[in-house]
Amino acid sequence: MTNPVRCLRRLRVLRGIKQSHLAEMLSVTQATVSRWERGLQHPSPDQERALLRLLMAPLRPGRDKALRRLVESSARPVHLVCDVTHRLLAASPRRAADWRVPASELEGRSLWPFATEEIRAAEARLDALGWDEPVAPVVAFHTAAKYEQAVPIVPGWVIWELIRLEDGSMARLVTTPAQGEALPEGAVLA
Repeated sequence: MTNPVRCLRRLRVLRGIKQSHLAEMLSVTQATVSRWERGLQHPSPDQERALLRLLMAPLRPGRDKALRRLVESSARPVHLVCDVTHRLLAASPRRAADWRVPASELEGRSLWPFATEEIRAAEARLDALGWDEPVAPVVAFHTAAKYEQAVPIVPGWVIWELIRLEDGSMARLVTTPAQGEALPEGAVLA
């Protein structure tokens, strides 16, 4: 699972929350939040759980319902996960057809345990690529196969796009382009 502190600055910026307000919500000082964001200090397990509750991306009624409908009706192999916890929020039929477990059983569960080494390496490079900036880049990378699991990974390109949900939390749209299909213009290679 992703470290929630990695997303802390982006959460604050996108939601318009000052460090002092976040500190108040978590019963810590503003200086503590600043040290977390700079990587100089790590939150306690209880503080990390509180951060996860603040950062987790739930699909809510309203615009999020429309996003879910778009993902679930897409003809492309695509799925949507919480950017922090990698919990599955929605999947297209084409993506779910590759899985050995129904998408309904995976919904709300983290897909991180199924990640390949290439996916884990791309995740580790997100900060350096500007993923935590207000306008995150589209990230593309190539992954190897990992077939021996409930959620098999096919070899090929993977595209990650960051989407802000209605409550300000972030979700990641994960797309597998068809073989020979061009990557999105401006995509950053991870």
